[in-house]
Amino acid sequence: MCKGSLFITPGPLIKLRENRTEQFRSAKTKYKQRLCSWVMVTAMDSTNTEHSEARPQDRPLSPCFSSGPCKKRPGYDLAKALSDAPIGRSHRSKIGKKKLKEAIEETKRILELPSDYLVGIVPASDTGAVEMAMWNLLGPLPVDICHWESFGAGWYEDAVKHLKLPNVREFKATAYGELPDLSAVNAAEHDVVFTWNGTTSGVAVPDADWIPDQRRGLTICDATSAVFAMSIPWHKIDVLTYSWQKVLGGEAAHGMLILSPRAVERLEQYTPPWPLPKIFRLKKKGKLDVSIFEGNVINTVSMLCVEDYLDALRWADSIGGLSALVERSRRNLAVLEQWVRSRDWIEFLALDERTRSCTSVCLRFTKIQRDAVKQLTQLLEDEQVAYDIDSYRDAPPGIRIWCGATVDATDIELLTKWIDWAYAQVVANNSA
Repeated sequence: MCKGSLFITPGPLIKLRENRTEQFRSAKTKYKQRLCSWVMVTAMDSTNTEHSEARPQDRPLSPCFSSGPCKKRPGYDLAKALSDAPIGRSHRSKIGKKKLKEAIEETKRILELPSDYLVGIVPASDTGAVEMAMWNLLGPLPVDICHWESFGAGWYEDAVKHLKLPNVREFKATAYGELPDLSAVNAAEHDVVFTWNGTTSGVAVPDADWIPDQRRGLTICDATSAVFAMSIPWHKIDVLTYSWQKVLGGEAAHGMLILSPRAVERLEQYTPPWPLPKIFRLKKKGKLDVSIFEGNVINTVSMLCVEDYLDALRWADSIGGLSALVERSRRNLAVLEQWVRSRDWIEFLALDERTRSCTSVCLRFTKIQRDAVKQLTQLLEDEQVAYDIDSYRDAPPGIRIWCGATVDATDIELLTKWIDWAYAQVVANNSA
């Protein structure tokens, strides 16, 4: 070529074309990878065509879905709820006793208890109430202990290792999400200890038909995450315990003990061979200390917590009482049931609908492992959408959503959209 003209040899041209071809191939490969990730995420549920990675616009009004302590009632205002609390006054004062008695009487009324059942406020939350019943009442008969989650297993361990009862039979579920064979329980001749609703497994007894009306033994029921949200057949129950922090969204540390006439009879006719700590003592001079069930307490209570419980009871009464509370919990469960049905990557821990809890609803993921689940729950917490919904540490990897009466169904609906979004994010991040 002429001097001064641009001359490029064929070698660099070929090299340049090869580089461009390689860049195109690399970009095409990355595009395919992103496309595959997108397809995998959007097709995680082949039956749900609306599932997408779109970030939801609306958050639940309350992100509190913890299974204990649980969400406060709708419209709760701290200053207003506690404005009448007798702060600085003794629980033994006239006003203190009046508040405590009101809490007992309103509990009996709203729970629609038989007139001859007693209600007492006792120390140490539901745990203290269960232990108080076991230490006072167990011993004269063989005991059948039924459990299908962590806390119920603790009652069995206490009976065997601490009370050292000689005749204890264990009825336990073979896996989380199941019930043992309750028909094998000898509720006619033995004392029975059981949990109505397994807070850590999301499994509840469907009924009490396995407990005969005529029985020699006592039934001791831990119903802390069931009472006020599930129908309790009181004629089947001799002792029932719960705490304020569950279905009504009250505060922790105070327990409730409900006794039938048969339980009172056992208390007065039987004295256990072991010493009873002061906070477990229910008798005076061999008879039931009736004052505990009239507004006196064994140890000092928080009058702030008492006032908070009274506020929760007033709210329950204002919306229609027990039937309205039960309906709200069932409606919340129904929202989750409809959502789960249209997704193949999540399912109820309790596969049997009859045993499915309507309060502590436990779900497990079928296509991601525990680390990915932790990422999902952390993402929801970071977004201030849902707090404290990790499954219990002993349970399969999943989430536990509180659906008790203080939770609004609209918040559950909004939460499901965010779980869809968070699941898509986690799957995409872990497949990249």
